[in-house]
Amino acid sequence: MAQHKYPTIDVEDYLILDKNSKNARYEYLDGELRMLAGGSPYHSAIIANLTIAVGGFLRDNSCWIYNSDVQLRLSETRYVHPDVTVSCDERDHESEEAVQYPCLVIEVLSPSTEAIDKIKKLAYYQECPTIQEYVMVDSQSIRIEVYHRENDGWKFHTYGPERVVKLESLDIQFPIKDIYRGMKLTGIRNNKSKKS
Repeated sequence: MAQHKYPTIDVEDYLILDKNSKNARYEYLDGELRMLAGGSPYHSAIIANLTIAVGGFLRDNSCWIYNSDVQLRLSETRYVHPDVTVSCDERDHESEEAVQYPCLVIEVLSPSTEAIDKIKKLAYYQECPTIQEYVMVDSQSIRIEVYHRENDGWKFHTYGPERVVKLESLDIQFPIKDIYRGMKLTGIRNNKSKKS
């Protein structure tokens, strides 16, 4: 999703802005405000396919899957709206404000968000003690990257065409082709725009 930078504001003002905004969502990372805008049709379809693929496995357990309408509170100064979030924690199910105890976070990359998703958010998600996996899904080529928490650090896996994606935190797997169904992606990335 395209992002536009805004001046630094304090967290109280951010929470009021994000809660009362009817036409936009905002993320807040240590004082920096970012407005999230709509993505491309492929970006949107990938999110929908991920929700179907992951959500299908969650029908018979206590985990909930959330879309980007739900805010994830990482700390007192970090609030984000991931494309897909999964929480199996009852405290999140009872919350009326934000999810705080997710086990899985998924971001669909776009040229304007890739840098922050791969650097800043990767570090912030890895600092969150309940997140067991962080998944980055490319919207320009058939590629999914998974970071999985281990006792001695984080393990990294890359999945390409014809592979089966494994999410150990939920003990599920699905063919990558289910996520990119019907999309004509060449596998060549368009790197013209790297603005955040």
